[in-house]
This record gives sequence, structure tokens and C-alpha cells, in this order.
Amino acid sequence: MPPPETPGASWPDGLRFAFGTLTVLPVKVARWDREAARAGMLCAPVAGLVVGLAAAALGLFLLVLGAGPLLAAVAGVAVSAVLTRGLHLDGLADTADGLGSGKPAADALRVMKQSDIGPFGVITLVFVLFAQVAALAEAYGASWAWGALAAVLSATVARGALTLAARVGVPPARPEGLGAVVAGTVPLRGAVPVMTGVAALAAGAGLLFGTYGLVLGVAAVVAACGCAELLLRHCVRRFGGVTGDVFGGLAETAATAALVVFAVW
Repeated sequence: MPPPETPGASWPDGLRFAFGTLTVLPVKVARWDREAARAGMLCAPVAGLVVGLAAAALGLFLLVLGAGPLLAAVAGVAVSAVLTRGLHLDGLADTADGLGSGKPAADALRVMKQSDIGPFGVITLVFVLFAQVAALAEAYGASWAWGALAAVLSATVARGALTLAARVGVPPARPEGLGAVVAGTVPLRGAVPVMTGVAALAAGAGLLFGTYGLVLGVAAVVAACGCAELLLRHCVRRFGGVTGDVFGGLAETAATAALVVFAVW
């Protein structure tokens, strides 16, 4: 059963939960209950911001050394994967296998729990990673600053999509696991201000490139959240709720959508 509601989760508890579950950074998760999960999911974009800054830093470092946009993009995507233990990519692959199996919910969930990756997962990983690298390379090709902004904001909005997915009303598909801990913990009145803040960050950073940059920054957030929401609703219909794998798939879907928007600049 999901952990019981307990009072008193502080913002430090939430930050530790967010960084401890969404990154490989050595952060000790002091609390593992739904109150801490609520605060953690509200802090998820902060963890994404740190991952994005690290990805952009390595990409810019390679550009300074004389590397091209493609290598900078590969490095940025690799950093994001490493800093999340590859769990989001693994979740994406497992979700693709579950959806692609065409089996009833219980059987599809068993497919997702298997340690191996099936053909649907492999194909999805290949295309998503190619799309992320290609889109980020296009952004770096436009300018080093635009590429860095794409790396930072795509990682941030990807974790923001998890905040929305953890909102009240979205059930867990299993009674155990990360999905059961975080599902339905975030009130909509909390999720909306967080994503408004992410959109404001995107708009403010995009404004450095002019009005068109502002529009594209907001469009990237809207596209990322929209694509993640479509996948979320489909998974809830197919599986009866969300799992940790679904959360990983949502993050990668949102990041890809945001990068594609930045690539069209």
C-alpha cells in the first residue's frame, strides 16, 4: 500500500526527495512518505534545472575546445542520461514495451517489470535519442547560447511534466513502487504555479533573443507539457494508472518535444 500521509514535510525534505529520486547526486532522502513526495514533486523542476545546467556546461566546454554542434549535443544528452542513472530512458523503454504489447493492463505491467528491453523499447529509445541529439545539434548550430538554453530548459520542463503527472486524481497502477508513492500527491493549485514559474523562466530567458525567442521559449514549455499529458492519459487508460516507468517516459517525452521546438528557431 502507498505510504501513509504524515505531516510536516519541509522544503528541504522536498529538495532531498527530488534530487535523491531524480538524479544520481549524493543526496540522502530523509523521508519516504507522501508528504515528502508532494514537496519533492513540486521541487522536481529544480532538479531538472541542475541537470540542464550540467549538460549545457559540458556542451559549451566542448564548443570552446573546437568541437562541433553535433558532439556538443551528444555530450549534453549523455550528461542528462548519466545524471539520472539512465532511469528515465529505461522507463521510456519499459513504457513503450508495455503499450506496444497490446496485452491487458495486468499483463502489460508484468512486461514492464521484466529486466530486459523488448523490440518496442529498443525502437523507441533509438528514435528518441536520435531526435534529442539532432534537435540539440540544430540549436547549437544556430548559436552556442541558444543551444545552451535548449539544454537547460528542456531538462527543466521535463521534470516539470512530472509535477503535473503527480497531481491529485492520477492514480497509481500498482500498490507499490515510486509511482504509488508520488501519484496523486500534488494538488493542482500547487502544480499550476510551479509550471507557470517554469514558463516564466523560459519566457525570460528566451527574451534575451528577442520576441521570437520569448514565444519559442513558452511554446517549448506548452509543447512539452502537452505531449507528456497525451502520453499520461493514454497510460492511465491502458494501465489503470501510473508507475515509475511511466514517469520516466513522460520526462523523456517532454524533453524531446521541448528540444524539437528549440530546433526550429
